[in-house]
Amino acid sequence: MLTSDPYVVLSLGEQKAQTTVKASDLNPVWNEVLNLSVPRNYGPLKLEVYDHDTFSADDIMGEAEIDLKPMITAAMAFGDPSRHADMQIGRWFMTRDNCLLSDSIVNISSGKVKQEVYLKLQNVESGEMELELEWARLD
Repeated sequence: MLTSDPYVVLSLGEQKAQTTVKASDLNPVWNEVLNLSVPRNYGPLKLEVYDHDTFSADDIMGEAEIDLKPMITAAMAFGDPSRHADMQIGRWFMTRDNCLLSDSIVNISSGKVKQEVYLKLQNVESGEMELELEWARLD
């Protein structure tokens, strides 16, 4: 029976954040918070899933890129989200050119800007990832 010890690495510019390794898990759930600062000139958020190997280099299991512009643009336009009721404020559309499984909605929810993202991992036979992004202003 096949098994893997997956973990995820998020990269934004020069920054990286990593989840814990889920031992012998083909359907991992992390429920972890990873924080990255958004630089002035940002590109896509890169997500890479690896299989941890003890005696050899870790194997990449899939990857995806997340366009942060819809969330950041919406968050900046609405200012302080705690002053607004829960509502949809943006959308990232699924296209042939991105790895979305469905349109991704940007919402104000409980005073925070959040975005649910459902991705199909690229460069792998199969694999999907579900993320919740949250915008936190640091001023």
